[in-house]
Amino acid sequence: MEVIAAAGKEETQAEEVDTRPLVTVQQLQPVNYTVSLTSYGEIIPLESTNLAAQVSGEVVSWNPNFVPGGLVKRGDVLFTIEKDAYEAALLQAQANLSSAQAQLIQEQAQAEVAKKEAESMPQNRITDLYLRKPQVMSAQAAVKSAEAQLRIAQRDLDNCAITAPYDALIISRDIGTGDFVTTGTIAATLNNVESAEINFPVAGFDQHFLPSNLAHTSAVVTVDNRAIAATINRDLGVVDQATRMSHLVARIDDPYGMRSGKPLVKFGSYANIKFAGKTLENVFRVPQELVNNSKIWLLDEEGDLVTSEIQVIREEGTYMFIRGDINGRKIVMTPPDYPLDGMKVKVIAGDSKLVATTLADQRG
Repeated sequence: MEVIAAAGKEETQAEEVDTRPLVTVQQLQPVNYTVSLTSYGEIIPLESTNLAAQVSGEVVSWNPNFVPGGLVKRGDVLFTIEKDAYEAALLQAQANLSSAQAQLIQEQAQAEVAKKEAESMPQNRITDLYLRKPQVMSAQAAVKSAEAQLRIAQRDLDNCAITAPYDALIISRDIGTGDFVTTGTIAATLNNVESAEINFPVAGFDQHFLPSNLAHTSAVVTVDNRAIAATINRDLGVVDQATRMSHLVARIDDPYGMRSGKPLVKFGSYANIKFAGKTLENVFRVPQELVNNSKIWLLDEEGDLVTSEIQVIREEGTYMFIRGDINGRKIVMTPPDYPLDGMKVKVIAGDSKLVATTLADQRG
């Protein structure tokens, strides 16, 4: 009977059950984090030129690359205009200059003779006209006029060969062999391929994170899954009235690879751009789902749940960058479904440090 009573007493003893919610925690430590800014835009030429003839005449030849889609280098002759008349005008101008120079020499010689004769004459009889000063000045003016005409004739002859003002992509050509063009006739449209630009928007919430020295900031442009080096060139200086966004301009050097041999980047391509913004100092990076109404759950010294007010500095991807009096504190990574201040919890994972970023994050 005593054995049976002892067994029954043991069965009625209730085992104590730990009902505390299970949580995992990580230790917070601040670091400096460089913000990564991204945007998008269309690749456009740095400049576009409506190429015009500067002299009149018949088109006698054109460069084989002077066709839509053709690429030409700075200084390449694109087409030529018949130049017989301009060569004749140059010869005439040279002859006129020689004649004017000869006349000046003659007048200067006569003036020298008059000057010597005047040495033996009464002073009141010597005049500028007698010394032939007006004649010499007129001859000097004639020489200058002839020199000016020679320069114009030489310029017109040089302009019979129309050259590319820069490394260019031919967009359109509106002339052909045998066409007669006049001064100012639009012959073609060219796009500058020495540099390309990307005009891209920056949202209002990103503007606070732009680098203080924006010009010459390095950037990476992604086109068709290819990464291309670029440089931020300038801020357009206005805010779009419809979107309230600012716009920046980045430049890509040699987009058509004429000088560098780089892969082709076509105008009109849609591109994404990424560049480094300001560096946030002494911030903590935490998953977005852990922040609720600018508060996070921490463990106090007794291991109980407690909320802490924080300041959200920036959202980036699935993380938030925050500041607060939380250095070295333990953040609850898996809070209970219904957490309460002072709630007893059980930590089931070892502590690890949760920092704003890692070297791999910065490079990514």
